[in-house]
Amino acid sequence: MITWKRTLRTSSSERVLVLKDGKDAAAVDLHYLSNGTVAGTVILLKEADWKESDIPKLLAMLDDDLLPNVDLAEGTLTYTIVRGEVLGNYEATADLTHG
Repeated sequence: MITWKRTLRTSSSERVLVLKDGKDAAAVDLHYLSNGTVAGTVILLKEADWKESDIPKLLAMLDDDLLPNVDLAEGTLTYTIVRGEVLGNYEATADLTHG
């Protein structure tokens, strides 16, 4: 079962985590462009074991569930697909000294 979890939203973009059976399976960055189109990057996590045949279904679900005003078939939505793995999270810290 696929579910979505929005993790970040700005006035022109958002990041959505794709959960597959409750586990992190992909990350999607969506950028809302001024011409009314949306450009997305989908990062499929290796450990989620995505098959090539799963990708069109996932993109269709994203289109239907999250992006009602644009459409892959109409050319108002484009995706770049990447397969990757999470290496860690790096955040800014209060210690800004340079070594």
